[in-house]
Amino acid sequence: MSIEHRSASLPYLFSSVSEEANKPAPLLLFLHGARDRGNDLNVLLKSGLPRFVNESSPLPYFFAAPQLPEGQTWVDRESDVIALLDNLIASQPIDPSRVIISGFSLGTAGAWQIVVSHPGRFASLVAVSGRVPKTLEPTQLAALKEIPIQIFQGGKDEKLSVEDTQSIVDTLRAAGGIVDFTLLHEGDHFIADEVYSNPKLQQWLIAQSRRPTAVPI
Repeated sequence: MSIEHRSASLPYLFSSVSEEANKPAPLLLFLHGARDRGNDLNVLLKSGLPRFVNESSPLPYFFAAPQLPEGQTWVDRESDVIALLDNLIASQPIDPSRVIISGFSLGTAGAWQIVVSHPGRFASLVAVSGRVPKTLEPTQLAALKEIPIQIFQGGKDEKLSVEDTQSIVDTLRAAGGIVDFTLLHEGDHFIADEVYSNPKLQQWLIAQSRRPTAVPI
């Protein structure tokens, strides 16, 4: 699949849907982990979702993956991520009700923060090998009850506590949220290749659509 390198306030990778698509398509927005920060977009193609997209035949969704400079976090650049999203929706045949955000490691913390700040913008969230920022309160997480969430973690991940993740899952479910938590028992922190290449997840992604009760903000 052809992935473009594009420049903006945050440079980003981008790929379109197959040319046969004749109606607005979903957008999958990906936030990378800490080790992929810098000024070389090719680094993102080495693993995880960008690698999967790059090595696949044309997919039924648009894909965008911005890159952070060294030393920054996604929370630092939240407004730039939303500006990129707005620009893509304005310039591409993207269905704004079918925007999915996913993060790996550092990117997961950013994805949680961005979804909590803009819950009406996203149809679903996929969190891989990452934690919820400690600054987010349970009441803020409860605002995500209309957004289906998939969480993936390795059982041998030395960076994350399974108990902490389960606590977040319990909090969301108690608020009425729709959460699937997949624990890969033999996996370590770097499970992204296995997660994103799973056909069941890929099918789930394109089935997501924002619920009518989630009003855009």
